[in-house]
Amino acid sequence: MAIRIAYGRINHETNAFSPVDTSFEAFTRAHFLEGDALAAACAPDGYEVAGYAKNAELSGLVAALDERRGEVEGVPLLSAWAIPSGPLAEEAFETVTARLLERLRAAGKVDGVFLSLHGAMTTRHDPHPEARLLEAVRRELGPDVPLAVSFDLHAQLCAKKLAPVTFACAYRTNPHRDHARTGRRAGRILIDTALGKVRPVYRWRTLPMVLGGGTTVDLLPTMRPIFRRMSRMEREPRVLDASLCMVHLWNDDPEIGWSAHVITDGDAALADRLADELADSAWGVREVMPPAFPGALEALEEARAARLARRLGVVCLSDASDVVAAGATGENTNLLRALLEHGQGMVSYAPILDTSVAVELAGRAPGSAVDVEVGGKIDPLTNPPLRVRGRLLATQVREPFGHVAVLDLGHVKLVVTEHTPIVMKPAFYRDAGLDPWKADILVVKSFFHFRIYFAAINRRTIYVRTLGLTDVDRALGLTFDGPVHPKDKVDDWRPADRRRRGVA
Repeated sequence: MAIRIAYGRINHETNAFSPVDTSFEAFTRAHFLEGDALAAACAPDGYEVAGYAKNAELSGLVAALDERRGEVEGVPLLSAWAIPSGPLAEEAFETVTARLLERLRAAGKVDGVFLSLHGAMTTRHDPHPEARLLEAVRRELGPDVPLAVSFDLHAQLCAKKLAPVTFACAYRTNPHRDHARTGRRAGRILIDTALGKVRPVYRWRTLPMVLGGGTTVDLLPTMRPIFRRMSRMEREPRVLDASLCMVHLWNDDPEIGWSAHVITDGDAALADRLADELADSAWGVREVMPPAFPGALEALEEARAARLARRLGVVCLSDASDVVAAGATGENTNLLRALLEHGQGMVSYAPILDTSVAVELAGRAPGSAVDVEVGGKIDPLTNPPLRVRGRLLATQVREPFGHVAVLDLGHVKLVVTEHTPIVMKPAFYRDAGLDPWKADILVVKSFFHFRIYFAAINRRTIYVRTLGLTDVDRALGLTFDGPVHPKDKVDDWRPADRRRRGVA
């Protein structure tokens, strides 16, 4: 008889500085599938997260199940993902958790459970709701059924979050491009665990470190040796997996910090030794700080000077202070203001969140004059409102953006959205009727992911500091449980690690 592996997802990356609570509707608007619909989306001919990822963690898990067809049966539960934003409303957390648990109970006896989480979800009053979720799942399963979890590379690990799980695996690429591979490797370990072929033992370490590692891109010199070391660790037959989590900077958790996690087949001493080695490697790059980003005017001068890049493609300006993919609101007007006032002679496309303007313009005819104030509706102190004048090119309704209004402001074409403008792919502009190849500058609100999807057209990337919710130094204003690098001088990571893990 085939063993039964249940699988699901509740994924949200929280920015503690955002004033916007994340509602249950944010999941249903972005991605929410249950039962057979989830199974179909994760099948080889399916599209797991429509508009974002054909294959992600759950597709990888299903691929691992398919490798053992006849031995293993998949049981789809629920998959819910919301665009990164502010803390999850408690009601939303309770609702989505209850739906998952209902599905798990209805599934009957299972021999293992795989959950895809982010690892950086918080509510207004709880820095560890994912721990509550995992504890609830563990109560349903009892102590003996294996529970595997995948985390984002920017997960915040803690003792409460790891206590209920049999093991955890995290992405090993940044920009993230191994979602499916992570699900598959976790799935293989889970299947072997359920069949009694391996006995996972994990050990982990937590570092009092929020910044370091340079850009943290896995392919660049600072981090590449560490990720290669992790791969070499796994060549040891007793090592099942190694993960390094480089933390979401804007997560309001006093124990925030990088983490190392190593799984072996029954060898606790080896897991301890390798977790120490991995933590030491990460601690060794703590002094390599992220690069300083130019302000908007300096960035525009760089873009103007990049004539060949603009002739052969586009310059992507990443609004690093308003990164929607890291939980910012998307209504920052500072870069838009600079483009309008100083970007003459270059055609620029830019997005902005303004619910009221997008809805107001929905009923107007294309070509009509527009004189509106955009931005500053949610957080006017951070994002001062900006008056713009031009003409309406088009309106549309597009999920997950809701009402969309495309404005011609002269050399700037502005895409105003009702819901968060997560500009992940050139299709954001193309679907709005704007040809990306006809632009000199494309504004994105992403740190890493856009580099993958814009690769065919992007000839130069410039990160811009515009003062907002995802400024890197904002993280140093959080409350910590003790000294933390680089805010404080910390010579050794071990005292904080022992305290956080409750080790004498």
